[in-house]
Order: sequence, then C-alpha cells, then structure tokens
Amino acid sequence: MRLHEHGETPVLALLGGRVVDPATGTDTVADVLISGQRVIAVGPDLARPDQAEVLDISGLLVGPGFVDLHSHAHGVAGQRLQALDGVTTALDLEAGLMPLARAYAEAEAEGRPLNFGFSASWAEARAQVLLGRMPQASLEASLDLLAEPGWQRSSTDAELHAWLDLLSRELADGALGIGVLMGYAPRTDPREFRRVAGLAAAAGAPTFTHVRELIEADPSTPIDGSRELVVAAAETGAAMHHCHVNSTSRKHIDRVLATLADSQAAGSPVTVEAYPYGAGSTAVGAFFLAPDRLDVWGLRPSSIAMVGTGERIGSLARLRELRAEQPGAECVVDFLDESRPDELALLRRSLSFPDAIVASDAMPVLWPDGRRDTRSWPLPAAGSTHPRTAGTFAKALRMMVREQGEWDWVEGFRRCSYLPARILDGIAPSMRGKGWLGTGSDADLVVLDPDVLTDRATYTEPTRPSAGVRHLLVNGEFVVQHGQIRIDSYPGRPVRGQPG
Repeated sequence: MRLHEHGETPVLALLGGRVVDPATGTDTVADVLISGQRVIAVGPDLARPDQAEVLDISGLLVGPGFVDLHSHAHGVAGQRLQALDGVTTALDLEAGLMPLARAYAEAEAEGRPLNFGFSASWAEARAQVLLGRMPQASLEASLDLLAEPGWQRSSTDAELHAWLDLLSRELADGALGIGVLMGYAPRTDPREFRRVAGLAAAAGAPTFTHVRELIEADPSTPIDGSRELVVAAAETGAAMHHCHVNSTSRKHIDRVLATLADSQAAGSPVTVEAYPYGAGSTAVGAFFLAPDRLDVWGLRPSSIAMVGTGERIGSLARLRELRAEQPGAECVVDFLDESRPDELALLRRSLSFPDAIVASDAMPVLWPDGRRDTRSWPLPAAGSTHPRTAGTFAKALRMMVREQGEWDWVEGFRRCSYLPARILDGIAPSMRGKGWLGTGSDADLVVLDPDVLTDRATYTEPTRPSAGVRHLLVNGEFVVQHGQIRIDSYPGRPVRGQPG
C-alpha cells in the first residue's frame, strides 16, 4: 500500500489506539502521525492532512517495535517470523560476524525486513590468529568453528595482541560492541577476558557475553562465569551485558541473579537478558556438549535433539558420531523442564529480575534439502528451528503481562523495546530514536491486540508465527499489515556503531 502524499511527504495516521510509551510510562488513547521514517505527532484527536492515509486501530495497543539484541536469524525467513513476534530491530551481538564490513554489505545488498547489526566477533578474531582461519561473515561458518578446539586455548602475548587489534579494527568499522562466546572456550586464561573488557571500555563499546561455566556446575572452571563478568565490569568500567541468563544459569539462577544485583547496586554497568524457554540451541559440537561433559550440565544424550532432522540423540555413541560428522549442525538442548512448576518458576524469575531484557537468541530456519533461507511466504513446509525464533516476545508478554500480571503493558514494552535500545545509545546514535514512542521517535512501531497476543511456535511446530501482531512498521514502512507479511517490503536498515 502506497501512502497518499501531503506535499512531498507521505503521512500515515494511526487513530484511536492505546499508545504505550515506556520512556514516559504512559498508556493512553491517542492518535499517532507518521511522516517518512519519523513520528511527527502523538496526542488525542490530532489534526491531520486531508490526504493522510488513515488506519483505525481502536482497541489495539501501539508502541515502539521490539529491539532484539540477540538474534542469529540473519535471513529473510527468520526475520519475518520475528516481525510477526513484534520485532523491528534484530541484532546479532552475542556472537557477531566477521569481517564486519562484509556482513553489513551482504545484508544490505540482499535486503532485510528488519533493521540489523552486528558486534565484533571475539571467537572469529581468535580463530583467525590462533588457527589462521579467515572469517566468512557467515553464521554457518561460525557454528562450524564452535567445534574446533584449536581456537579454544589460551593465547600467547603476541597472539593476544594480534586478535585484540582485529577487534579494534572491527569496532572502527562500525561494530556495535564485542560479542564474547566465552562459554565455547571456557578454559581460556581469565586475564584475556579482562583485556577484552579494557578494550571495550576504552572504545566506549559494550560487550555481550555468553559466560563460561558456573562454579557450582564445574568446580574446575578457571573462574565462575557470571562472577567473571561482574569483576571485569567493576575493574574496567566496561558496559557488560550477560546473555541469556536463563540458559547459562539453569538451576543456579537465584545465585547468579543475586551476583548481578550486587554488581548493579555497586554501580557497575551490568545488564542482563533472558528468553522464556527451557531449552537452548547451539551447534552439536559445542564444548559443553562433549559426551564426557554432559554431567556438568545435568544432561543426557536424550536431552539433545537435532534441528535439521528432529532426531533425539539416543546414546553417547550416537552423540560422538554426530559431533564427528557434522559438528556445526544445530541442535536443541533441554536444560529446564517447563512442565515442572519449580523449574518453570526458575525461568520466570529470570524474566522478572529488575530490568532484565527480553532477547530471543533466534536461530535460522533450516529445511531438509539444505536451504537456510527463503523469500517464499508462507514458509515452505518442513522448516525447522528453535521456537524462540518465532515466539520469544509474544510468549514473554503472554506469561508476564496476561497470565502472571507481574508486568503491565508499559513495563512489557520497557523490557522488550526501551531497555535494549538504551544499551546501544552510546555506541550507536541511530538507536536513540528507537524504543520509545513520541514526537521525533523513529517510525519503528508495532500495533498488537493485547487480548490475542500469544506465541504459537512449539518444539514440534517451531515455525508457527505468533498471533496478535496486527501491524508492524519499520522505518515507516509496513512489514506486517492487517496481520499479514508484506512480501515486497524490505525496509530494514543497518545499525552501525560509532566508537568513542
């Protein structure tokens, strides 16, 4: 749909919706006027140009589109599932991609429904120096890397200097911070992590860390993973973001949250995210899925199911076989049983922690014929992924707003939109217009039905889109309209860093 013109500027009027602005804490019935990529007015009974395109959203909520700091769904298929989950900006900050310039260039050339961006990849930088392995700006290549032991060792002084220099260059090229997959190289010297934090602090860049093992699970770990993060933040002043605290903490979530709360109370710039699922997803060749390490996580082979085939691993022998034959293959790993009230309560506590951000850890959609993306919509049958790709935000809001009543809608938008955007204000000035709804904010908006919004993706039907998102605009252009994907809409723009 092309908006009517008012002079040279297209105008869209959203009339009579409940306008939720988490920046001001308001939830009120009002109109919203959009011109180009900006909101130009918010208020009751606004005067509007005669030729404005009018959309009645009475009875619906309109707020800032969700900002996902942790999405590996780089392609069109995954981003469309995320659009129907309310996401307008999907960033890969935990792992990142390298070389950064290539990652941005390829995404821009292909077109994206949602805004996109990447961190500098700690793992790829180390692999380039320690292995001589050149990065491919590819998630598939990054997953294969996770099973390669050569980059997981500690560095010599010369190697450390070399890969820190690579990270510095990636920050200069526009990385949104440094993504640190410490959990995949958990025996490295803790002094290296402090050097990464120091580099980030000097550049004014945040870090996004998948922490190493907890001391309760693995007493032989060089340092408790969550403790390492808060110590680095205190010593360097770096902004340290703790990725998916629900999955790395598992049944030790209360102790970890207490550690993070103490750090925040002391003034350290530590933030945290969670997603509302009791299973994670990674490459089957990951360090922590080695047969002799499953007990550390309290896992069995049957806790692991392969994404591409649906196979649930039946034995240690089969696990060894899969790790040898296709170490980068994606799998789903059960770590909490959501059918048990005590374990579901642990999951909810990770979401209810003060200022915890909702982030999906979305994964790409795979098909049996080897495809990893498609522009076809609806998605072709037999696609597989983790259900968090399609349902994270709707499920979190269903649980915390509609069912538990722990959040009101303002707080829900604050967790899904406002807080994640603010983490990037310092390094990415373009984020300052996102995560809030008012005059001058970006026209990245979601219109949803509060009584209908829910996740529909399951582990057996993981690509079922969420229900309840009626409209979604990215940079002022409809990606979802009347509940349907606009298949010709690719308004996503790159979000780039500007290090200090």
